[in-house]
Amino acid sequence: MNLGPLRIPVGRWTACALLGLCACHSSAFGQRFTSSGGVKDWAYSNILVSGDTGTLESQFARLDYTQMILDEQNGGGKRKDREGQQHLIDSGTVSALDLAAPAKAVSEFNTASSLLRAQRPQEAVGHLQRAIAKYPEFVSAHNGLGVAYLDLDDVPRAQSELEMAAKLDDKFPGSFLNLGRLALSQDNFTAAGPFLEKAAALRPSDPTILTALAYAQNGNRQYREAIQTVGRVHELQHKGMGNVHYVAAVAAASLGDFPVAQRELALFLQEDPDNPLAPTARHNLDILIANERIVAQPTPAASLQPAALASNQSHSVPNSDRLKAQLAAAVDEAGGEACHDCAEAGAALVTTREASISALVVTPEPSEQWTIRKSVDEVALFFGVTSGGRSISDLEASDITVRDDNKPPEKVLEFTIQSKLPLRLGLLIDTSGSVQPRFSFEKDAAAKFLQQMLTNGSDLGFVAGFANAPTVTQDFTDDHRKLASGIDKLTIEGGTSLFDSVSFACWKLAAYPERERVAKVLIVVTDGEDTSSHTSLKQTIRDSEATGVTIFTISTKEAAGPKTEADKVLQTLAERSGGEALFPGSVSTLGTSFEKLRDQIRKRYLIAYKPADFEPNGRYRTIRIIAEKGGKRLQVHAREGYHARMDVSIP
Repeated sequence: MNLGPLRIPVGRWTACALLGLCACHSSAFGQRFTSSGGVKDWAYSNILVSGDTGTLESQFARLDYTQMILDEQNGGGKRKDREGQQHLIDSGTVSALDLAAPAKAVSEFNTASSLLRAQRPQEAVGHLQRAIAKYPEFVSAHNGLGVAYLDLDDVPRAQSELEMAAKLDDKFPGSFLNLGRLALSQDNFTAAGPFLEKAAALRPSDPTILTALAYAQNGNRQYREAIQTVGRVHELQHKGMGNVHYVAAVAAASLGDFPVAQRELALFLQEDPDNPLAPTARHNLDILIANERIVAQPTPAASLQPAALASNQSHSVPNSDRLKAQLAAAVDEAGGEACHDCAEAGAALVTTREASISALVVTPEPSEQWTIRKSVDEVALFFGVTSGGRSISDLEASDITVRDDNKPPEKVLEFTIQSKLPLRLGLLIDTSGSVQPRFSFEKDAAAKFLQQMLTNGSDLGFVAGFANAPTVTQDFTDDHRKLASGIDKLTIEGGTSLFDSVSFACWKLAAYPERERVAKVLIVVTDGEDTSSHTSLKQTIRDSEATGVTIFTISTKEAAGPKTEADKVLQTLAERSGGEALFPGSVSTLGTSFEKLRDQIRKRYLIAYKPADFEPNGRYRTIRIIAEKGGKRLQVHAREGYHARMDVSIP
């Protein structure tokens, strides 16, 4: 059976994205899959769940509800009757101990919750610590403090707080769910299992808990148990969580039970057709159907209809406090470790989440079981080189010098110009109300750009618009007419979730099944404003880095003048990914910007290498690339650093 690759990409491929899980990390916890089938980072990724996620009660939503109850109880002087309180406890909404929290502790907790939602975890920590000081048995405050520490990448303190919450109340399922997720984030399936089993025993009909448990069981090679747990999820109301069936399909394939794998892939596509892993699922489902000699059409993806969006006509302003806070957090993220000679090379420190380029790739073996390929630590870097603003396209490997952590690479694996690689291009267009006056012209220019950009038979692109959420109007294809039709289907909606949508598009590019190295590029056409994202700018940058996607932004702002915070957002998104931000200044010059962009993309380079003295310790490693031709130093445009992956075990 010539099965194609069924993979879970490396990086922040979240359980919120694949499994429909939500919990609290700023706005929610999420997790990403790694090559070993684990989860790697805590971050919000609710945007990657297709459909209505309203039924998925995030941990943060539960905290908000706890606030309401505690405010009513302590601030307003009104007490719920004992039966009502017991219902809250039985439902897992609050810990029994939380109901006794004094008003001052609740006030600190409320303030911290608002700060976490605003992606300001450092400030939230102090308020949560004061809430706990006033009431040491405040279970939700300990959980919230664990969340804040996770947002700050302080795993030991996060674990300590979550363990304290579980110790204080061993009947509160949220603490065990979060501890299980923490273990999953470190690829420790053995530790995660008991925590999630405890949470499931306390809340046997909670689809979020059962989904996390199924994932842990699959990681522990308890494949039959994972399939059974997914069956329990399917029997419950689990709207927005259909992607749990992908986990069951992987588990079934590991057992060689291809009829079950076929069934689960079909359910996955039926319930979550726009998931970034849908192309992989369709590919393998077609193969399974053909192998069984079933005379039927392959199961198609459901129609890509625009998602139902809430009516929200509010818009941010180019210099809003929201954008300023996002930029400040992103600047902090760029710090890393000092590169003392970067000025000489014209480098700016940019962080990326992973050094490894690897994926969970499932391949057929003689036994017809699928196996996992281990990750290999290497760095693949796409970069552009210019001189006087003109792209240079005739460089050779001997013209390039690389220093990783101030050391030459152990081995250079590949050097080539990007035009020789297949291109995976995502076009993401702002469809919020603020762009309406220029919308028609933008669509025409974008359609011409795609027609001229995707010229190789192996190139593929997709089209998506975004307002309150991203909407894919044309999935991956090389057909220019279909792409133009996808652009034409874009319509003006309300709200602007720029960061959510960029994260979604990066992971969609990363999830497409590949058999060779490809160039992944995302073009974002927007004014740079954001009114409703749950993902932070910092996390969006991490997503672009973890997926190896280069972002180019084209501003739709008409007026010239001083650089706004929205302009800085576009510049930060592009430059931190190794791309460039273009500011046409008027609709009439938008086409010229697309032409410049086409030239830049075609003339970039790829260098792949194995770093010297690499250790999976999470430490920041700088990258410095020097390009010289004919004795002249050239300007290099690339991301210039990364955090090594981290191997952490939880006792």
